[in-house]
Amino acid sequence: MKLKYILIISWIFLISSCADVLNVAPDGKTTLDEIFSNSEDAAAYLNSCYNYVPTKGVRYFFWSRGPVEWSDEAWDTDAEAESWIMSGRMYNGDASASNHPITNISDEAGNGNYWDRYWTGIRKCSYFLSRIDNVPGNPTSSGESHARWRAEAHLLRAYYYSELLKWFGAQLPIEREPYSLTADFSTLEKASYYEVVKFIIEDCDAALAITDLPWRSTEPFRVTKALAEAIKSRMILFAASPLNNGGQNYWDEAYQINKTSLANLRSHGYELYTKLNNSSTYQSDVSYFGTDNNRYAAIYNEFFTNHADLFTPNPIDKETIYVWREGQGNIWNIDGIGAQDGYKSGTCPSQELVDSYETIDGQPVLDLANPYLDEKHLQPNYNKNNVLYDPQNPYANRDPRFYASIYYNGSKRKAFWGFGEVPESVENYPAPAGNRTRIIATWNGEPQTGIHRTRRAGTRTGYYERKFLHPNSGGDNPISGINFKLFRLGEVILNFAEAAVESGHLEEATAAVNEIRARVGMPSIPDNLSKDELRLRVRQERRVELAMEEDRYFSVRRWCQPDGDLSKTDKWITAMEITRNTDGTYSYQRRLVRETERACYTNKFLWVPVPQAEADRLRAITGKNWQNPGW
Repeated sequence: MKLKYILIISWIFLISSCADVLNVAPDGKTTLDEIFSNSEDAAAYLNSCYNYVPTKGVRYFFWSRGPVEWSDEAWDTDAEAESWIMSGRMYNGDASASNHPITNISDEAGNGNYWDRYWTGIRKCSYFLSRIDNVPGNPTSSGESHARWRAEAHLLRAYYYSELLKWFGAQLPIEREPYSLTADFSTLEKASYYEVVKFIIEDCDAALAITDLPWRSTEPFRVTKALAEAIKSRMILFAASPLNNGGQNYWDEAYQINKTSLANLRSHGYELYTKLNNSSTYQSDVSYFGTDNNRYAAIYNEFFTNHADLFTPNPIDKETIYVWREGQGNIWNIDGIGAQDGYKSGTCPSQELVDSYETIDGQPVLDLANPYLDEKHLQPNYNKNNVLYDPQNPYANRDPRFYASIYYNGSKRKAFWGFGEVPESVENYPAPAGNRTRIIATWNGEPQTGIHRTRRAGTRTGYYERKFLHPNSGGDNPISGINFKLFRLGEVILNFAEAAVESGHLEEATAAVNEIRARVGMPSIPDNLSKDELRLRVRQERRVELAMEEDRYFSVRRWCQPDGDLSKTDKWITAMEITRNTDGTYSYQRRLVRETERACYTNKFLWVPVPQAEADRLRAITGKNWQNPGW
């Protein structure tokens, strides 16, 4: 079954509005009964159920990384100059239930309009499940069966529910069967977060029980049993977390599910990406990672920038579990160091993210229990056991993932960008290959890079994103970003580590963290840490390993109590101001990215609001409040 698309029917399902869905396709000629009268048209209908998977990565509105820039990981270069876009409105607190920058935005590459989008996907999957068993005949293509298609619909529905939960929380009903126009919506019930997660797991288990669903797909972008395990792993972790558990302890269950999911993935060939496979590109670039451990940095960078052969029985990349079909575009021009037209730098990693990378002896730079001595993060509370970190030489001797993920002052880069270059600049700028002197790029005589509060091609923080940029990409060699990795084994291992530490299995948690660290040549963490100490190390490892992959936004929220907020992490974001001294050395001074706080740290921003029109209709029909707190 090829993932091609034909006009079947565009279901617009909003539960509270009781919208009527006509039994005809858009051309007015084909009925749903006709579609489900044969396998070929039923397969095409299932194809349309895939339409609601989001692209993510840099494909949020206006070519941004969305949740990465709304967390403490980064600052969006467009937030000030273009304050009307998503990040600018989030930073300014310009959000309401009737007009929210995350949801009330054009549905660009599947990012935005989440309530309508995912409910439509759920409705279509539920309808497909209600009809597929009665479709006569069998598929004619090899490897296809109605059973496999049923498994795919279960799994897609589970994924759409998981996305709704992540954004909106427990304001959801459970839909096992498609609602009819004559249903009594006044009896609609809100399920708890845990109940919705159990339904997600039920759908995943239904898919896993179907023999015809493969663990890997040789056909691009079709869902697999591996995805079912990854969804289970992630969502039971979310259900057990303080924000979502309703005061109940689900950590033992989260531990058992994650242990089983991880074992099943390993037994079916999934493993961490640990070998440099494209030496002609990445081996020649290892000198640019600035560390004796540069081979590990090259491996890590290759994993996120090389177009691997995922859809083969035995792929080189055995870590990636699921990517979506939409590409990331020319991110060298919109999300990094900029390019020949000086468009924008996009995601500017924060000083807080830079602080999270340890030194190569395995010591955190800051005290993990209390990383800053002041509210605004201008006074770092250094780890007293760290003897390698030097505040006036801050980028030496760091975790290889730092060099693979972030361009910093003194970084090297192979590609040429088509800029005119001048040798001097007081701003931070990564120097090209063979030149350790900082430079500043110009376009039409105007500076385009370096730290700057408003210039789009400059950096707001003193840093540029590197993690997703191919080492050879640039204005003279436009290599696009690879498809965003929605799920990978590294996350599942960290999910297991977190569930293990919270349920008291400290040795297993330590071993899982050390497996992640070994991939990049980092020392093992101590094996005698207390539960509280190990929890801090697990969370810190998650922050570093999954940096800028959209995890941090959701994790800092689920770690909150329901009445908590994000004032310690998201209220103030800092940058590194760098001065070149007359003797050629540099001085480093922390400063705020802007002098006013980001407003999206308060309690209500733990959740996205249900669109107000929907919340009003739901209240009118059921007599219950379906809106999230504070909205």
